[in-house]
Amino acid sequence: MAKAIWNDQVLAESSNPIVVEGNYYFPPEDVRKEYLVASDYRTTCPWKGEAYYYDVVVGQDRNEKAAWYYPHPKEKAVQITNHVAFWRGVKVEE
Repeated sequence: MAKAIWNDQVLAESSNPIVVEGNYYFPPEDVRKEYLVASDYRTTCPWKGEAYYYDVVVGQDRNEKAAWYYPHPKEKAVQITNHVAFWRGVKVEE
């Protein structure tokens, strides 16, 4: 079981995360979307495609661009479609 935690709040919990390049990608159904706010920020990975970001919000605290996902990944990354990964101080533990 993998968990993503920030500010003592569990953001995602899954027995089926996919690990890519050291990042845990949580299936969308295992992510607590009430803590995510869509961001306009985007980045591009040469082999995965365009990443969309979320700000993580817990109470009054906001962690900008702390989660990302690929809604339309390239063929080599199709297994992580809409899976959410975290960084910027979000702790992922097993």
